Amino acid sequence: MEGVVEVVLHAGRDAVDVSLYTLLPIMVVMMILLRLLEASGILDRVIRLVSPLAKPFGLTGIAVLAMVQISFVSFVAPLPTLALMEDRGTSDRHLAAALAAVLAMAPANALFPLAVLGLHSGETLLLSALGGLAAASVTYWLLGRCLSNTTQEVSNFERQASGEFSLLNISNVSGAEAIQIVINIIPMLLVSLVVTALQQVGAVHGLESLLAPALARIGVEPAFILPILTKYLAGSTALVGVVHDMSARGHLVPAVLSAGGAGFLLHPLDLPGLAILLSAGRRIRKTAIPTVVGGCIGIALRTVLGIAFG
Repeated sequence: MEGVVEVVLHAGRDAVDVSLYTLLPIMVVMMILLRLLEASGILDRVIRLVSPLAKPFGLTGIAVLAMVQISFVSFVAPLPTLALMEDRGTSDRHLAAALAAVLAMAPANALFPLAVLGLHSGETLLLSALGGLAAASVTYWLLGRCLSNTTQEVSNFERQASGEFSLLNISNVSGAEAIQIVINIIPMLLVSLVVTALQQVGAVHGLESLLAPALARIGVEPAFILPILTKYLAGSTALVGVVHDMSARGHLVPAVLSAGGAGFLLHPLDLPGLAILLSAGRRIRKTAIPTVVGGCIGIALRTVLGIAFG
C-alpha cells in the first residue's frame, strides 16, 4: 500500500510540474499569438482561404491550422487552437472532426527526433496527413452525425478578447484562459502519470513478459513490445527515449522506424495525449467517443498504407 501511495504522490508532483512549467508557458504564448492574429484579422483571412479545401473532409480552416501545428511544432501545439475553436462557437461535429484529425497524426516532437535514427520524415508526414484527413472525414460524416452541427454561442473569453483591441487586454484574457485550461489538465494528467509511474516498479516489464507469448503468435517481435507499451502508457516523448536507448544498445527493431511502425506508434492517441487534448474544452470532452474511434481509424489507415508501400 505504501508503494502505491508513493507512486501517486510522485505522479502528482510530475503532473503539477508538467502543467505549470511546461504546458502553461506554451499555452500562454500560443493563446496570445492566436488572439493577436484573430484581432488583426489575419486568422479569419487564412480561414476563409483554406475553408473551401477543408470542407469536404468535415474540417474548418482553423482545424487545418491545428493539423499543421501537430506536424511541425508538437502534440501540445493544437491545444490552444482547439480551445479557440470552442471559444468561437464551432459546432460539436466540427470540433470532433478536428480533434480526430489531430489524434491520428504524427507529432513533430517524436517524428523529427526519430528521423535522426533513420525514420523517413517526408513519407511519415504524407501518411500522417492522409490519416488525419481520413479520421476527420469518418468522424464528421459518419461517427459524429449524432453530434450538433449548429454553431454555438461564443465564450466569455472570446467576448472579452474581441472587445477593445489592446495588447494588455489580449494578454490578460489569453493568460487567464491558458491558466484555466492547464488547471483542467492536471486531474486527467495525474491519472495518466500514475499509470506511467508504474514503470518504475517494473509493471511495464512484467506486462511485457506476460504479453510476449500471445503477441508472438500473431507475428509481433518481442523487442517491439516495449516500445508499444511505453508509447500507449507513457506517450510519444517516452517512446523517443526508449527507441534511442534501444538503438544505443543495438536492440532496435527496424520495424519501429518503418512507415508502418510510425503509423502505429507516432500519434497522440495515448494516455497522456488524450488527457491533455481532451482538456481543451468542455464541449471537446463530450466528443471523446466518436473522436477516439475516428482517430483509431486514421491510425489504422496510416499503418496499413505504411506496411503496404513501405
